[in-house]
Amino acid sequence: MKQEYEKYTSEDHAIWGILFNRQLENLKGKACSEYLQSLDELSMNMNNSEVANFNKLESSLKKTGWTIEVVEGLIPVEDFFQLLAKKRFCSSTWLRNRAQLDYLEEPDMFHDTFGHIPLLMNTTYASFMQKFGELGVAHINDDSALTALQRLYWFTIEFGLMKSKEKPLIYGAGVLSSYGEVNHIYENTKVEILEYDVEAIAHNSFVNSEIQMRYYLIDSFEQLFNSLEVMGELLAKGIKIEPMIVR
Repeated sequence: MKQEYEKYTSEDHAIWGILFNRQLENLKGKACSEYLQSLDELSMNMNNSEVANFNKLESSLKKTGWTIEVVEGLIPVEDFFQLLAKKRFCSSTWLRNRAQLDYLEEPDMFHDTFGHIPLLMNTTYASFMQKFGELGVAHINDDSALTALQRLYWFTIEFGLMKSKEKPLIYGAGVLSSYGEVNHIYENTKVEILEYDVEAIAHNSFVNSEIQMRYYLIDSFEQLFNSLEVMGELLAKGIKIEPMIVR
């Protein structure tokens, strides 16, 4: 599959601009500096003027060796891990409409590109993503291990926070690309923000259709990368966990 860029309409480009401008403004003082720096590095090839063009983005991603794998939507977890291990990040090509600006049941390309792609310019984070994929491939026939890794993905890559002197900052794509989720973290007094612990995360289920009430806080991307060794040791021992709750 490939991105058929010429099929995007003027309405698509307008919606992209609305999403981009609104989210960029909302992330001031809330997104981690590594993300904002990476987004700035991509500014010639991803900005508010038009829907992101994957060919242009890939020219920037040569810095870390990543490419974009076009998919229709969610794919089997086994395939996803194999693609990550090969430095191929999955993205859909469909874009939400105006009625969907604030909520989607399934991620669209704004989530995939604005949320995920920028940090693939960061060498430490990009290495973490590849190693994460390799860990999944190594345990592809172990259902408990795959569930543990799905939870790690959820609480880091999708909804992770990073420490700073003043307040937690966002690096998870599920938050970076969601206007409501960004504000929820700082405005809902019932939100739990916990110290990063891969074993605790492995045993922490989630419901992907509900807004998050629990987040984990890393010190740095170096800590995130190094934690995969801990997760690998847990999986090698044959971790046993309850199956995922999805509804």
